[in-house]
Amino acid sequence: MLRSSLREISAALKEGQVSPVELCQKCLALIKATKFLNAYISVTEDTALKQAEASEKRYREGQRLGDLDGIPIAVKDNFSTMGIETTCASNMLKGFIPPYNATVVQKLLDQGAVLVGKTNLDEFAMGSGSTDGAFGPVRNPWSYSQQYRDRCVQNSSMSNEELSWLITGGSSGGSAAAVSSFTCFAALGSDTGGSTRNPASLCGVVGLKPTYGLISRHGLIPLVNSMDVPGVLTRCVDDAAAMLGVLGGHDPKDSTTVQDPFHPFQIPSITDVSQLCIGIPKEYKAPGLSSETLAVWSKAAALFEKAGAKVVEVSLPHTCHSIVCYHVLCAAEVASNMARFDGLEYVIAERDPSLALE
Repeated sequence: MLRSSLREISAALKEGQVSPVELCQKCLALIKATKFLNAYISVTEDTALKQAEASEKRYREGQRLGDLDGIPIAVKDNFSTMGIETTCASNMLKGFIPPYNATVVQKLLDQGAVLVGKTNLDEFAMGSGSTDGAFGPVRNPWSYSQQYRDRCVQNSSMSNEELSWLITGGSSGGSAAAVSSFTCFAALGSDTGGSTRNPASLCGVVGLKPTYGLISRHGLIPLVNSMDVPGVLTRCVDDAAAMLGVLGGHDPKDSTTVQDPFHPFQIPSITDVSQLCIGIPKEYKAPGLSSETLAVWSKAAALFEKAGAKVVEVSLPHTCHSIVCYHVLCAAEVASNMARFDGLEYVIAERDPSLALE
């Protein structure tokens, strides 16, 4: 049941094969059983069960709010959640309770989704391993798979400490681990320079960074305003499309969101790719690219070609400047955004005045 797609579990709830409360309890039990992954900073058990009970009542009355009604989801702990602690994995914000929900969180709740917890990350989402937060590193669920253990036995040169666990990638590693370990059906991440896509890749799930402006950033605690985008982590592409359909669209609270009407969509079960022309940038085959990654990339291209698509090599000549530009913008905007966390305007000064800056 917990391995179902969003479409499958939505149908199961609608047909009464499982109740929202039962589903919520299953996810909460698995969160406790996989606590060693450190995927969650906070587990909102009481809130989740109340939301599940409300959803169950709606199902009984035939008034479900949408396809996500009663489905457990998780949210990266840099999105504001009303009445629920939001820390950005930093002691600077430990104990901070936002008075409002981020727009994307509210949209999920408006659909009846059940929030089971806030997920772990690199502190203030600044990292790529989910190892640098105040609440400890996130462990990749695949670290505990038999495939990985068998592979490690074959590689006797690795120490026992190195074998113990793998990173999830980051900074949305908690969300990726939560989806990968089946403790929720979908999760929100954030993506500035790969923070949703990177952990999705390392944890074997789908990670989507939507086009800037398609999804509201209101309530996402900023790292780099000009590049931050709420991201989606799911177990299949169809689920990512369903989540995007719920979250997309203009938000009057975020002036950078698109003004054009947004229409939710579904991916067809059968897709004809024969009319597609797929470009592979030659600059992306960089010296640091591993042979394993290149092999998987080439295999994917071959699958498209076999299905009838045209695959061609293209050039993106400005690629070599992208990392430099990214770091200039990142350093400037991070410095600006972090300036507010001075120990005076948030809760750390209230807990211990001696920690406040003079």
